[in-house]
Amino acid sequence: MTDTATFAGLDPITLGDALRVAGSPGFARWEDQIRRTGGCSKPIHLTGWTLTKDKTTGQTLYRYSTEDEPGGHLRVACGNRRASRCPACARTYSADTYHLIRAGLAGDDTKEIPATVRDHPRVFATLTAPSFGSVHNQPGNRACRCGTRHREEDLALGTPLDPDSYDYAGAVLFNNHAGQLWQRFTNRLRREIAGRAGVTQVELKESARISYGKVAEFQKRGAIHFHVIVRIDGPDGPETPPPHWASPVLLEDAIRAAAAHSYTTITVPAAGDEPSRTLRWGDQLDVRPVKAFGDGSELTEQAVASYVAKYATKAAENTGTLDRRIGELAELDRHDVPDHTRCLIRACKELDPLYPDRRLWAWAHMLGFRGHFSTKSRRYSITLGALRQARADYRAAEQAEVLGLDDVDPDTVLVLADWQYAGNGHSPGESALAATIARDLQLNRDTAREALHDLRAQKGAEQ
Repeated sequence: MTDTATFAGLDPITLGDALRVAGSPGFARWEDQIRRTGGCSKPIHLTGWTLTKDKTTGQTLYRYSTEDEPGGHLRVACGNRRASRCPACARTYSADTYHLIRAGLAGDDTKEIPATVRDHPRVFATLTAPSFGSVHNQPGNRACRCGTRHREEDLALGTPLDPDSYDYAGAVLFNNHAGQLWQRFTNRLRREIAGRAGVTQVELKESARISYGKVAEFQKRGAIHFHVIVRIDGPDGPETPPPHWASPVLLEDAIRAAAAHSYTTITVPAAGDEPSRTLRWGDQLDVRPVKAFGDGSELTEQAVASYVAKYATKAAENTGTLDRRIGELAELDRHDVPDHTRCLIRACKELDPLYPDRRLWAWAHMLGFRGHFSTKSRRYSITLGALRQARADYRAAEQAEVLGLDDVDPDTVLVLADWQYAGNGHSPGESALAATIARDLQLNRDTAREALHDLRAQKGAEQ
């Protein structure tokens, strides 16, 4: 359903197109398709058909074709995780990440990760980048070095106090090697844990498994850092209890030692006018235990999962860079990229021929970073694929019930299908209408989430 508020503020061309779509005979079905995508801003268009038959009798149980759909297309969600590309699909990705991270802290409904995982040592750590030069910041209740008390929205935050002396090359090289630094950190962490437990590397594998889930975040200065949940399990993963020596204190101490160890560094050789550099994690290392229930001062499972999920859909856009690969530096002028970010991107361009194997220019839009934003070890938790499959199975069961096929033995069903890609995206008017649908759906989710939170709080108070 649409109302006058839907069309408020639209330019004449978009308004005319929105009125055309809303007044078309197939609008109700178009709206239903978009709601099923969650309000996707750039849905994939498909054409084709599917046929469900009974293998034993040959009877046609169900037939579907896009011939009768609006425009002859079926629209499905694009699935892009980036909020800058598709806010609706990014919210789904963020929600999945929340459940994935929280399952590794509290267990999940499928019992694949047992609730007893709450009793395992768990810490939340943040590994940061080193300094590449002083920047405008918010140091507690004190003024910045520039003498100003910056507001949260101040565009100067994260930019250098002295751009001429800022190490832009070092910053993008750190971002570019962050993945390898993480790998070295995890390797060293196992050694540090084994040493504190008084066991060998082989004995550690036989008695414990170190699991993690992490997400990358760009600071306002354009440097990458990692938020990480680290957990100690028994040898077979979360189903088995950790060894007697495992504790959050031991884990925290091992993390600090691993991050500071000389092994956890990478030497970038000199090239051209660039000197040799030794890359390492920054001195600012935050490590805190995760509690099942907090007292207001401690990190809870829900707080950690929410924090990690928040950054799972972001890349470097908060620095003002582009959310796609850059063809030429002239694009920065057309998109009004901030000066500090522009200098980081230019550094990628200048360093690219000096370190061709690092592909710095190809990843200039990510300020040199070329790793995955969200990763986990194999036994930390359930997978995003499992969550998506559960959602698909639920929708398939719903569809089967609507079609009266829920009682049909799946082993006797034969499904034939033929699908073709037919484009993507919306017309201007469709985009405006889809954005309204997405906002309505999000409002409903927020309302339901608040009601559930209030109910849990009430139950907790009663207990």
